[in-house]
Amino acid sequence: MAQANSSKQKRVFLNYTQAELDRNYDQRGWVSNANEVIARYIAASNEVRGALTPHTETYGEHPDEQIDIFPAPRPSGAGIIFLHGGAWRNFTKDDFSFVAKGFVASGITAVIVNFSKLPPVRLPDVVLQVRRAIARIYEGAATFGIDPHRLYLCGHSSGAHLAATALLTDWSTCGAPVDVIKGCACISGCYDLHPVLLSARADYIKVTAEEMHALSPQRHVERLPCPFFVTYAEHDTDEFRRHSEDFAEALRKAGRLSVLLRVPAINHFEIIELLGRRETVLFRSVVSHLLESTASR
Repeated sequence: MAQANSSKQKRVFLNYTQAELDRNYDQRGWVSNANEVIARYIAASNEVRGALTPHTETYGEHPDEQIDIFPAPRPSGAGIIFLHGGAWRNFTKDDFSFVAKGFVASGITAVIVNFSKLPPVRLPDVVLQVRRAIARIYEGAATFGIDPHRLYLCGHSSGAHLAATALLTDWSTCGAPVDVIKGCACISGCYDLHPVLLSARADYIKVTAEEMHALSPQRHVERLPCPFFVTYAEHDTDEFRRHSEDFAEALRKAGRLSVLLRVPAINHFEIIELLGRRETVLFRSVVSHLLESTASR
């Protein structure tokens, strides 16, 4: 019996047992209102698409490779590219149209990116899709009402991981300048895949050890080309809070961190709703970082 109890208490990462680590990578099981908040995403997104009809374009051959452009009626020239979350396997661009509302009203054209979901497509291929999307947005920026030299990237949850990872790209291979993205906001993301792959998420995230290293942006912060805004929710899981704080510290040491913001009294699902509301501290802080990062030098 003592041996069985010892086995049950085995630590698989830091001080986590397997059950504790799995719980830390299951945000829906961490909070009580996930389904309610997600329903709000969809309702708000339907409303925004009705009021601000987007222009949809493709950026590759796969049917998932689409972008929705929400042009600002009084454009400032700045553009934000948004990558949604969903544990790399849930949601589409249509579920996150609500993010565009506040930016468009502030003169910032918003581009919401669609990409494939795991496990039918592998994670390295999703990263390649995001790179293609960014290159296409740069190429067509002027036709979207965006100054191609004023592009900003933003992602939530697994989208924050995709955003940071995409910025490790050698953009010369994509026909874009090394500084194609002038700044990046990462919201409640994870930035080192090692603990993720020790959790139950390894059931559908299949990568090699070399791919895990390459797709862990915290391990390559010296290669990240722009200033970062890192934020997370007070009621994120313990692991997602740790990811944000550790990534921010690595960025700080590399001279890439502009802001680390902890947003109080909300959870992992609620934090992204704030990005669609102009009155919130998250929205105001992201816009401030965007305008500072994309200002003409």
